[in-house]
Amino acid sequence: MGDVVDIILGLILGAILMYWVFSLFRKKRNKEITEEQSTVILNKIRSVCKLVSVEGDFAEIYHYENTKDSFMSLFRSKKKALIVIKAKAHIGYDLNKLSLKAINDKKTIVLSHFPEPEVLSIEPDLQFYDIKNGIFNSFSPTDLTNLNQEAKEHIKQRIPESGLMQTAKNEALQAVLVVEKIVETIGWKLDYSALEISEQEKQKIES
Repeated sequence: MGDVVDIILGLILGAILMYWVFSLFRKKRNKEITEEQSTVILNKIRSVCKLVSVEGDFAEIYHYENTKDSFMSLFRSKKKALIVIKAKAHIGYDLNKLSLKAINDKKTIVLSHFPEPEVLSIEPDLQFYDIKNGIFNSFSPTDLTNLNQEAKEHIKQRIPESGLMQTAKNEALQAVLVVEKIVETIGWKLDYSALEISEQEKQKIES
């Protein structure tokens, strides 16, 4: 009789031990999966990298003039051109600058900081008119490369007064919602309560 009791107790203890080992393994496995999910979602958000929210078209007339001294400054040679700059500027957000933290046990991504909008790219198209080369000072391929860079800088200086930056700021909420949709693709949620969002913007989210 005692042997039977010992066998039953041994089976019960063995079953309890097996269940405990299985539960521990499952808990560890779930933790690894959750941590892997958080890594995947954070990398997924950053892989989007740059999010364009506003696009603007510019048309500017640029007068270019360059004077070059030759033969020990005995002669001055001038080249000049009238350049029409047509450019497309993209304003948006660099998602690498987001402040993100994963809370694994709650399957939540906390967004504590959203970056300011910035100029992501400028695509200039230069059209030359009234080109005049000097005798010892003519346009070269290097000049065209430099002018292309100058055109970008010229347009970049015009962007603040164009209102594009403010428009991009107004679109920041939409950018946050894009991040939220990315997070939701694997069943997580985005907590952006740390951000300053107006009541009007909150109503847009809830509607």
